[in-house]
Amino acid sequence: MNIAFLGLGNMGGPMALNLHRAGHTVRAFDLSPAALQAYGAQGLAVAASAQEAAADAEAVISMLPASRHVESLYLGDGQQPGLFAGLARGTLVIDCSTIASASARQVAAAAQALGIPFIDAPVSGGTTGAAAGTLTFMIGGETGDVERARPLLQVMGANLFHAGPAGAGQTAKICNNMLLGVLMIGTCEALALGEANGLDPAVLSEIMRRSSGGNWALEKYNPVPGVQPHTPASHDYAGGFACDLMLKDLGLAQDNASQLRAATPLGGLARSLYAAHSLAGNGTLDFSSILRSLQAAQQKSLSK
Repeated sequence: MNIAFLGLGNMGGPMALNLHRAGHTVRAFDLSPAALQAYGAQGLAVAASAQEAAADAEAVISMLPASRHVESLYLGDGQQPGLFAGLARGTLVIDCSTIASASARQVAAAAQALGIPFIDAPVSGGTTGAAAGTLTFMIGGETGDVERARPLLQVMGANLFHAGPAGAGQTAKICNNMLLGVLMIGTCEALALGEANGLDPAVLSEIMRRSSGGNWALEKYNPVPGVQPHTPASHDYAGGFACDLMLKDLGLAQDNASQLRAATPLGGLARSLYAAHSLAGNGTLDFSSILRSLQAAQQKSLSK
């Protein structure tokens, strides 16, 4: 299949490569020349614009940072028309970005009016899952469109969940990431407390992993450097899922909760803690780097 892949960040790049390696014809675009060069060197055909990438594409897949980027790409920005204006009827569009569910519904409605099948399919699984093709997709859209997308999604992911109509995938994602943000902070607090008491973080991680405190961070994404060699923590918190992206997702969850008057006190606290961590200059580091802020606060308290 001819696929346009738009967005070659830490997640999008490996996803596009998996499609390429599966035998699909992938033409990619990213605003970063460095990303285009890096993935071009790995065999991806690269384009000079999103429009060029999407020319004659049977499917378009996007992985972008935020709602405004998705809306601008597909709907236009008031000065230039969006990508929908140039797509043929029937072209399958899969947006894997994490955005507001209202934005996903707005883009889906515009696509439907033009006869363009559209699904929102945000992911979970981190950069390791993106590279391994084991991501979890949370999908919103019409059943027929989801089934049409399934063969492509199965190349990139191991778990596919159809959550409901347009926007439902985004709702599932913000719920998941709110829990992830809370869970990571709790894991970091426990490990920092253990280290302060002289425990080996690797030993404590294994104890908790096999006990009632076991969770995804302990299993696959340990925040302490050196405990798991493959994690961002063991690479100076480079790559992975940036703190600012976690902060964005926690903001989406809180905005949604505010609209529904839903109680999410821990989600709100997690957002505040990640905001402080970002303001301290850590926005581009992996979100597990919040361990550093907790350790710094601990050291400050002990020095008094």
